[in-house]
Amino acid sequence: MRLHATGLHIRYGRRSVVHGVDLAAAPGEILAILGANGSGKSTLLRALAGLLPHGGTVQWDGDAHAIGYMPQDNAIRAALTAFEVVLLGRLRSLTLRVGAADVDAASAAMAELGIAAFAARRIGELSGGQRQLVFMAQILAGNPRALLLDEPTSALDISHQLHVLALLRDITRRRGLTTLAVLHDLNAAARFADRIALMQHGRLIAIGTPAEILTRDTLRQAYGIEVSVQPGPGGAPVIIPLHVA
Repeated sequence: MRLHATGLHIRYGRRSVVHGVDLAAAPGEILAILGANGSGKSTLLRALAGLLPHGGTVQWDGDAHAIGYMPQDNAIRAALTAFEVVLLGRLRSLTLRVGAADVDAASAAMAELGIAAFAARRIGELSGGQRQLVFMAQILAGNPRALLLDEPTSALDISHQLHVLALLRDITRRRGLTTLAVLHDLNAAARFADRIALMQHGRLIAIGTPAEILTRDTLRQAYGIEVSVQPGPGGAPVIIPLHVA
């Protein structure tokens, strides 16, 4: 499900927050959206998901209902079980009658992410990493063709970050999804993203492979920091922050 966005412009009242962004993404790839706080990353993602009015064009070459969007904050009642939360990915609300296909899809999504063991546990009892996996399973249960994820590894420890991002890369490849993820960790983006879109003050200032984008000059421009960039395993750059520029 290819994405083509042209001249994307978003305003909050009289204030312009995203300016003329051109963006494309293809099935089977992870496009990481990076930038300093307030650069417009989350706003851009919400517009691409169809949740914000905008100028310009956003075109998906398929059903817009096949987009799975995961915000930073998921307001889910703590009394729901993990399975019920995942099932909501198939239904607008929980009812007394749930089809077998919906149950099967929710079960399959939990199994795919390795979280079937705590299907009956209440969401409020789970760790942050476990909840993130439940919310991802909720999206996958709806059989999306595109994933738009806003900081899917926020507040996770390093072990859970690696686990979630490795799963995300595997699922993107295996299902042929078009995945866009807002990330803050530069090294995680370097390792797991196929391409990086770098935002600054609401503008897209660079897009390309991690090796092309994560350079001293572009990171100084986008974040105002000096870094050391070293070759890492598999050719991915390793970013070492040094000091504020």
